[in-house]
Amino acid sequence: MKSAMVDPPTTLAAGHSLETLETPCLVLDADRMDRNVSRLRRRLDDLGVSLRPHLKTTKSIDVARAVMNSPQGPATVSTLKEAEEFAGAGVKDMIYAVGIAPAKIARVVELRDKGVDLVVVLDTVEQAQAVAQASRSAKTRIPAMIEIDCDGHRSGVAASNRSLLLEIGQVLAEDAELRGVLTHAGDSYKGGGTVAQRHYAETERLAVVEASELLRAAGLPCAVVSVGSTPTAHNAENLAGVTEVRAGVFVFFDLVMAGIGICQVDDIAISVLATVIGHQREKGWIITDGGWMSLSRDRGTSKQAVDQGYGLICDIEGNAYGDIIVADANQEHGIIAVRPGSGAQLPDLAVGDRIRILPNHACATAAQHSAYHVVRGPSHVVEANWPRFGGW
Repeated sequence: MKSAMVDPPTTLAAGHSLETLETPCLVLDADRMDRNVSRLRRRLDDLGVSLRPHLKTTKSIDVARAVMNSPQGPATVSTLKEAEEFAGAGVKDMIYAVGIAPAKIARVVELRDKGVDLVVVLDTVEQAQAVAQASRSAKTRIPAMIEIDCDGHRSGVAASNRSLLLEIGQVLAEDAELRGVLTHAGDSYKGGGTVAQRHYAETERLAVVEASELLRAAGLPCAVVSVGSTPTAHNAENLAGVTEVRAGVFVFFDLVMAGIGICQVDDIAISVLATVIGHQREKGWIITDGGWMSLSRDRGTSKQAVDQGYGLICDIEGNAYGDIIVADANQEHGIIAVRPGSGAQLPDLAVGDRIRILPNHACATAAQHSAYHVVRGPSHVVEANWPRFGGW
């Protein structure tokens, strides 16, 4: 497998440090990010499959260049805005891994006309017919992958529904292009420990491998067999028959991933830098300017064994205090408190002191910000600002 290609940062930081940034803002520890990427690459190299990173978490050209095999890809995206932004930066090989809406196919054709190999995903005959019709109109074969439902978590053709799978495949093969099959083990986010995760990974693998074999037996092409979730990517023991793995949040990790044992808290690469703006000492609260507008409302750890509130508190270098969390949040106010029942003590933080907050869900927290302020390890020096984008 090729190594990741790292280009110089888009925007230099002009001498900023963690003490001079306006808060709240998003901080990226590039050392942690690099370790996370290297960890998964080594694992997939050992399993003999390629990585097609999902860029929905980062939505950043600079981060993408540090993760992809080459500046041209391959990559996975979740919005056409992502596809357009990354295409503008030279990425040529992408899967748009959300079921295609017929009204969006024209944008897909526009990108393909510019030399981008953009593949769509679908799971209904109606979508396949729309792609086939657009292919006829554009006098080109639009490539599509059939999404397979491996666990009943969300969308996709049930692995047992052979007739539907073949019908969709035949519609695509006639006028469009059947590129392959794809699935996502959403149930893996439930956790359950290593044994459960290995089961999710094998269920995910079998679903697409069996679908690919069925298509090929019917004389239909199936070049790509794609699986992908961060938990299964880190727990799969056998990927025979799979051609690529898609994963996204592994680049940054977050408290949900730590809560199900996929990473450690010290692996989480992004945090929100916030400033202490007050105290309610009789209530045991420290107030910061890091409210839910900077953290998101995601409470993904609330059903896990350890509820991290709206985020876990670290010192300015990124070292977690332990049982100190954002217990509540308003739009622009974060309320820091001791985790109930922990017996911990609040840190001695004065008004003006700065802390960092590790997110429950990296995708949701990053979406609240327009740039990553890049540091390395415990350094306070901001070495770059990497823009990120949103939209659909």
